[in-house]
Amino acid sequence: MIKGLLSVLLVLVALSSAMGKPEKTTPKKEKRIPQTLSRGWGDQLIWAQTYEEALFWSRSKNKPLMVIFHLEDCPHSQSLKKAFAEDKDIQKLVDEEFVVLNLVYETTDKHLSPDGQYVPRILFVDPSMTVRADITGRYSNRMYAYEPADMKLLLSNMQRALKFLKTEL
Repeated sequence: MIKGLLSVLLVLVALSSAMGKPEKTTPKKEKRIPQTLSRGWGDQLIWAQTYEEALFWSRSKNKPLMVIFHLEDCPHSQSLKKAFAEDKDIQKLVDEEFVVLNLVYETTDKHLSPDGQYVPRILFVDPSMTVRADITGRYSNRMYAYEPADMKLLLSNMQRALKFLKTEL
């Protein structure tokens, strides 16, 4: 009787271990864990938490800083966020070449609001901690504002920020 129970138990253990083996799969490229700091602007990007941290990263990595000012409940910010997050070229360039920070509050650095405090606006800061006030959007009354239709201009301005980095520093 005991031999019968042991053999049944052994068969059950063998079956359960055979069924529990994972199938061989091809290794996939490891995805980064989404961060809440992205606030929807690009979950796979590495976002700085504060302006001071972003300046430190920019200087230590010798990469330009892109600062995005927005509000969670602003419809213009929401539409720009959607276009920014869906643009593969922008996401790739930001991931490889920029330090990024998105803020839902104003900083104490008045250089980040050269023409007023409005949202959404995007400014660039080079690793020497100089705000690039010369890299602007297409509006004369809101010089650092972008709309969803301006993604090509934003990409061009990002490339300008990189070009200035190489020629001026």
